[in-house]
Amino acid sequence: MTNQRNFDVLVPEVKLRINGNALSFDASSDIVAVHVLEDVNAAGMFTVTLLSWDNKAMRVSWIDDDQFKEGNSVEIDMGYRDNMKTLFSGEITGLEPQFSSDASPTLTVRGYDRRHRLMSKRKTRSFLKMRDSEIASQVAGDWGLTPDVTDTRVTFEYVMQHNQSDFEFLSERARRIGFELVVKDKTLSFAPRKSDGSPVLTLSRDVELLDFSARLTTMGQVEEVAVQGWSAKDKDGVVARSRVGDERQMGGSASGPATARRAFSGTGGTTVAVPVLDQAEADQLARGWFSEMALTYVEGQGVCIGEPKLRPGVLVQIEGVGRRFSGSYYVTSTEHSYRSSTGYRTAIGVRRNAT
Repeated sequence: MTNQRNFDVLVPEVKLRINGNALSFDASSDIVAVHVLEDVNAAGMFTVTLLSWDNKAMRVSWIDDDQFKEGNSVEIDMGYRDNMKTLFSGEITGLEPQFSSDASPTLTVRGYDRRHRLMSKRKTRSFLKMRDSEIASQVAGDWGLTPDVTDTRVTFEYVMQHNQSDFEFLSERARRIGFELVVKDKTLSFAPRKSDGSPVLTLSRDVELLDFSARLTTMGQVEEVAVQGWSAKDKDGVVARSRVGDERQMGGSASGPATARRAFSGTGGTTVAVPVLDQAEADQLARGWFSEMALTYVEGQGVCIGEPKLRPGVLVQIEGVGRRFSGSYYVTSTEHSYRSSTGYRTAIGVRRNAT
């Protein structure tokens, strides 16, 4: 009995709720595969593929079922019998039936998290005397989302959204200062990328981590990022710099910028000329761009046994891949895949700014 219980907790499972209600038993029994893809820089997406043939009635099924109407809300839980986690909350946006001469018909249901709503139309408007965090809160409210923002501190006299969707506009505002734009369920988060703190779990090669590859490159790594601009407010030139030592190093003995300085002395830095309001904005831009550049030093991809704790934006510890490549990584993307034939796997994209 004890052995049976231990086995049961490792059985992979997936559960769907449509408009708050559990997916019908018959539809759940016909699930062939479920994929949940998330990325810190793009709207999250899911696909659910079902067998679409009723052997009893000898006709296609599910294609016309009300459970899979466009606009229906979808929640997907994935994991194991005693360890289930909601991985996705969004809306159905498309249906893709497939008919073949040598296989049963299938239906793929596709949808996105609620960031897709922010992509729907382009706008031109201005924001006066507001911080980026306040702008993000206003945009969240426009779409009925609850804002969860980190104060960006710098107040702008004037910010223009010119012929951009709200998603394009807020993503651009986030990238320039090293922030992320994420929507989880009905909450819009506008916060810094996480490069320090405790990893959510450890993945060891040949244990949890089934496949892993990485690429380290000093190309694009510089000692310093300088922002030069003209402040119309102060009627004066503005210069801000962020350099080696300003980055939050993710373990290791040296960051990417520090390694580039040591290996190729005299590589200098990158200077960006942009219009800025004042010194505070220039400092914010320099720090954000330097941090983003440093985070491209090591990039990797891996596949592990299905793990619902793995989500974009968290830190994970990878071990058993050599001294230089073992350590803390920032997860940029995940793909959680459940197949009735092969079980549950999680693919990850990761980055690290030091070795």
